[in-house]
Amino acid sequence: RDLETLFGRIAPDGDSAYRHDMEGPDDMPAHARSVLAGSSLSIPVGGGRLLLGVWQGVYLWEHRHRSHQRRVMVTVMG
Repeated sequence: RDLETLFGRIAPDGDSAYRHDMEGPDDMPAHARSVLAGSSLSIPVGGGRLLLGVWQGVYLWEHRHRSHQRRVMVTVMG
């Protein structure tokens, strides 16, 4: 909830300054939020486990209000 609040302040839905709104008032803010949050992640793996810190996790964060189908691609290198 806190990240959604923060990103809502940085890239608010329906801001009249946005010109790109072909798919609705959350179109341009979703693009801006994805640029800020990133769209890829590298995670070290060891012993068959994700090597994350105690307070770390992996989350998929959708920036649009309408439901969409998404694909997640996992590439293992090593």
